[in-house]
Amino acid sequence: MTTDTPDIEFEKSPCPLGCHASDELIVTGQDRINHFPGEFHVVKCQQCGLMRTDPRPTSDSMGFYYPDDYGPYLGTQASANNTKSATLKRWLRTILDVRSEYIPKIAPGKLLEIGCASGAYLQKMEGMGWQVTGIEFSPHAAESARKLGYPVYAGSLESAALESTDFDLIAGWMVLEHLHDPVSGLRKLHEWVQPGGWLAFSVPNAASLEFKLLKEHWYALHLPNHLYHYTPDTIRTMLTHTGWTMPAIHHQRTLSSLLASMGHLLDDKGYHRISRWVVGKPQDPVRLYQALYPLAMLAASMGQTGRMTVWARKPV
Repeated sequence: MTTDTPDIEFEKSPCPLGCHASDELIVTGQDRINHFPGEFHVVKCQQCGLMRTDPRPTSDSMGFYYPDDYGPYLGTQASANNTKSATLKRWLRTILDVRSEYIPKIAPGKLLEIGCASGAYLQKMEGMGWQVTGIEFSPHAAESARKLGYPVYAGSLESAALESTDFDLIAGWMVLEHLHDPVSGLRKLHEWVQPGGWLAFSVPNAASLEFKLLKEHWYALHLPNHLYHYTPDTIRTMLTHTGWTMPAIHHQRTLSSLLASMGHLLDDKGYHRISRWVVGKPQDPVRLYQALYPLAMLAASMGQTGRMTVWARKPV
């Protein structure tokens, strides 16, 4: 890894499952979200198969890679008033179920969202009768959620200390891959959820054909923000190691990351105008869901989309 960015510290990170040091270099990539300089390596533990970014920014330095205009924050803005556009999007998600925020069918109770960003999911779930709490790494995004009236802890999951726990459901949408210490994080969530309670989360699928074919162009690689790159097998191992049982993995019915990855590939080959058009497509749910949903359903049935939603449960 090389970088010209000042005042950023990097560290080596051993396999969090305690495996002996025996890594294989998988891919070298760059920051394609914020476009900060540097090259970053993804290695694979030859014992358990877990892939991770190594070296990586330290916890103290990581905030640099989450500026206030960080794209995922902007995509989770909530508002006090629902617009017709938001209603249309919710309707489309119901009819064309991508399973991006897919949760078990349980009665509303106490919900914790880790990585709640600006509060859109908290707002949605409160409207369905849930008592909601959030944790958000970005102080700016956390403050946006607080302005909507939600109790949100600003900081990392690893540092969070909540006044009330005993949650019925903990949700985390595209969060686990960002954690510096996912093992301690999953153990903390296991302590916070009630016996028989659920954990529902999504992560990119590094076992997908997208990653195998597109390598450093894969949109969901998202270096250096994504510190771990999970497959169905390694997420099972991680959950079992931290005390969870796992009833199901749901491969999401979307090809959005594939389209964005193709945009990265085209951009690197000099087709910048076409790249901007392709990368823009995943942000338009109407066109994406209508045009590609049948193909996405087929790819999901074969476990070959770039994202997966995972359900785990705390034993009673």
